[in-house]
Amino acid sequence: MLRYKSHYFRADGINANVAAQEFLEHAEQEQDHADWLAERIVQLGGKPDFSPEGLASRAHSEFVEGENLKEMIQEDLVAERIAIDSYREIIQYLGDRDPTSRRILEDILAQEEEHADDMAGLLADLESG
Repeated sequence: MLRYKSHYFRADGINANVAAQEFLEHAEQEQDHADWLAERIVQLGGKPDFSPEGLASRAHSEFVEGENLKEMIQEDLVAERIAIDSYREIIQYLGDRDPTSRRILEDILAQEEEHADDMAGLLADLESG
């Protein structure tokens, strides 16, 4: 059984195990990203909004559940690419006005690019295997 988000489904083979490990690693890193951004918001005098209400409206991509491993990886890859574009835009917008926030976002961007590479690799492995 593979757990993705709050959904369980049957996926067999080495690809399923590798994918599960990647999803878990990415989820932990995404939590780190949220923590880093929340800490920066507090440093700037703001209050992070952790309310699940409105989360979907604040998200840059919509959540789409895949029906199988390949679809899940494809949907995650799409979401990673949207996140990459969003972080690039924010970094460009910040420019030199807030170097600390820009550096945090650049670190997050680097991990998001790695996530996209991981998902593209998993997808290629699935399609070739």
